[in-house]
Amino acid sequence: MPAGQINWLLDLWASTLAKHNDKPPFADHCDLYEVIDSSPFGDVKWQCFTVAYDGERPDNPKPWMDDKYDVWFHDPCEVARNMLANPTYANEFDYRPYREYSSENDQWQWKDFMSGNWAWDQADEIAKDPSTLGSTFVPIILGSDKTTVSVGTGNNEYYPLYASIGNIHNNVRRAHRNGTGDHRILNPLKPAMTTPEVTHFGDRHYRWVIYGLGPYIADYKEQVLLTCIIRGRCPKCMAPRANLDQDVLCRCHDYVEALIEEGPLGDMFNVAGIVPKLVPFTNDFPRANIYQMISPDILHQLVKGAFKDHLVEWGRGFKQWTGDDSKALMKVYLPAIEGHLPTDIVCAFHALLEFCYLVRRNIITDDALVEIEDALSRFHCYHELFKTSGAIPTFSLPRQHSLKHYIQNIQLFAASNSLCSSITENKHIKAVKEPWRRSSCYRALSQMLLINQRLDKLSAARVDFTILTFWTEGEKRAQTVPALAEELGIPRLPNLLGRFLFEQLHSNNPRDPSDIPITEYPLYLGKISVFNSASSRFYAPSDLSGIGGMHVEHICSCPSWRNEHLRHDCVFVNTDSSLPGMQGLEVARVCAFFSFRYRGEIYPCVVICWFDKVGNAADEDTGIDEHAIIHVNAIYRAAHLIPVYGTDFLPLGLKYYDLYDAF
Repeated sequence: MPAGQINWLLDLWASTLAKHNDKPPFADHCDLYEVIDSSPFGDVKWQCFTVAYDGERPDNPKPWMDDKYDVWFHDPCEVARNMLANPTYANEFDYRPYREYSSENDQWQWKDFMSGNWAWDQADEIAKDPSTLGSTFVPIILGSDKTTVSVGTGNNEYYPLYASIGNIHNNVRRAHRNGTGDHRILNPLKPAMTTPEVTHFGDRHYRWVIYGLGPYIADYKEQVLLTCIIRGRCPKCMAPRANLDQDVLCRCHDYVEALIEEGPLGDMFNVAGIVPKLVPFTNDFPRANIYQMISPDILHQLVKGAFKDHLVEWGRGFKQWTGDDSKALMKVYLPAIEGHLPTDIVCAFHALLEFCYLVRRNIITDDALVEIEDALSRFHCYHELFKTSGAIPTFSLPRQHSLKHYIQNIQLFAASNSLCSSITENKHIKAVKEPWRRSSCYRALSQMLLINQRLDKLSAARVDFTILTFWTEGEKRAQTVPALAEELGIPRLPNLLGRFLFEQLHSNNPRDPSDIPITEYPLYLGKISVFNSASSRFYAPSDLSGIGGMHVEHICSCPSWRNEHLRHDCVFVNTDSSLPGMQGLEVARVCAFFSFRYRGEIYPCVVICWFDKVGNAADEDTGIDEHAIIHVNAIYRAAHLIPVYGTDFLPLGLKYYDLYDAF
């Protein structure tokens, strides 16, 4: 929104508050911008370096050879840490590679990225090193694509590079969430690719992390640049330019390296299609094979490529289509041409469209792979009519040839729709095109970066506010001890608080607290603050995650959990730290967390309901003894209690949150 409109809205807001002798939180747009810029959320600073051409110069050098280009970027480590720590991803996150099988017919199936073979193989490599064994593997998925923001008025072009992580589920990545190569940009990630670093995750745990460069999303022109090959060759296999569909071996990093070191330049250029003087940016990174990393691209290879630019344009000359136009045409094209074109042509379209819809599935099974292979085979069979009729001279087309690699890519990277360049093209709108329109269009890059910075801060703040609301919202809690006693249904609560205060103030008193008359208890009549949760930090050496066995968890006690039902967690209470193991711990259920100030000191407390140890059988009185108030520091960690079930069936209406009360 333009600054003038912000000022106008703030003035309008101020006019509505004037009668209440109040004013808006911001005086004008400058005040608003200052608050956003000062926010600590999402604060990853922009960094910059300059590049210029330093190669051989012809007699008449091109203008771009004399120019210098600024490259602005976020530290990829900070970006990755922010994504890992984002709590909105916590329930849409895979912490380890896995293999998934259909529950219906036990077929191997591929869905989210971590279910692919590539992530599994990378984890195997990482596990070979004892220093990285047990670390969480975080693949960095990259994507780049040139975008033009103005034509005829400067021809302004930008080359944004985007990054995401492979652990988040495909539906999250396809939602185009915020996230942001050359060697210099990605270099900060390199140390953590071989040496684990401790990172905070969105589920509030800390884990050892090992990064790795994952698939790269790019159209064919970008793929040629990334793999340092000549145009017309395949970036994934060694097929000759004249016959790309020939069955050959995949490109191999070690083979290319050996060819560069030992082979003649002619073989590199003509046989392998390699540009000898260029080196892929991945060469200096561990476990990075750029030829394998090139991901499938449904938008440019299938929709815009094999369908629109090839089959349709072989018969009709459409130009300047968008991906959405092509997708819409795919839905109606087959019935439109039936009966008007030769049968083999219709069958070719049918086979290609079937191939497209199969590879766009969210979940792909073994049976689906067989169907994909069959559709591709039929397409290669029927499309020969285009060549025999003279419509085209050759089928040796890189984007159409890429269809041969889809089965392998699905097995490597799982469902292809999560690695499509439509993600980067949609990201262009928010990251490049809209900021460009909001700028003055003169030396706009710095303005666009500032706009993106502020949007990132607002997005990060929104997540933090959501978490804060999640923990504090609900019905208004009690503000005095009698009110809390009524809320909890514990009439003796004021006496319990007096006993707690006596124990805190007279910790060295030799008398048993139960023998002290109530009249000697301190009396507190002030306000209290009730909380819905508290965090516990504890040591659990048997669990390998966390920093040397250190954990953080939240213990809840609230009348309305997620606006559905009450929740009162159970805890282990440290009653005698001199005893070993579990002998010095007792079990209690939290009724409420609250704090108050007494004689200048703040006391964080917990109202609990003790459980008794009654052996291996259920106690007739439910095992619950009495209520008490203890200091919050006496809690060691949360406890998960398992009921002692009988032989009868559970009531149909019993809910999981009623178990502590039912048993």
